[in-house]
Amino acid sequence: PFALARASSLKILSRTVYYYVFVIRGTPLLVQIYLIYYGLGTIQFIRESFFWILLKEPFFCGVLALVINTVAYTTEIFRGGIESVTKGQIESCKSLGMNKFTMYFKIILPCAFRQALPGYGNEMILMVKSTSLISLITIMEMTGLARNIMYKNYAPVEAFLAAGSIYLFLNFLVVQFIKFLEWKYNPHLRIKA
Repeated sequence: PFALARASSLKILSRTVYYYVFVIRGTPLLVQIYLIYYGLGTIQFIRESFFWILLKEPFFCGVLALVINTVAYTTEIFRGGIESVTKGQIESCKSLGMNKFTMYFKIILPCAFRQALPGYGNEMILMVKSTSLISLITIMEMTGLARNIMYKNYAPVEAFLAAGSIYLFLNFLVVQFIKFLEWKYNPHLRIKA
């Protein structure tokens, strides 16, 4: 939805999403995590609202920061995919009498998805690695656990090699998933044996 809004011809919609993307992509994820975890609790309205039930927990603050960040990057990836659909394809749809809804869901979005897959795969990998920053707000994820093991056992190499191996395995799974999607949605690029 954000990519469609960003690619929209409605200036107010497109500009609003543009500024959101600009601010989020222009600031470090660590700053965003700190602002959400430490900053939102200083706002009286939030502390008195039902949001505080979730936002007082570091886990939900971390998830919110990661979601806000990845949405901004994913918006631009998919906007690029949408804008990569050629004018010839759009004119062909119009000449066949397709309405905008059908044109978007049958032609533009499937083509945009195929174009955006490699970039989106990279974003997924970066997001897996970015979860390590969440350990800075008291959440014990892999990096935080490795740091605790290092402090207890004085074994930094082993602890961080284990954490790095787990991240490597998770990213291997992400790469395989993206390769599968590329194979599935690009049958015309498959090697014929």
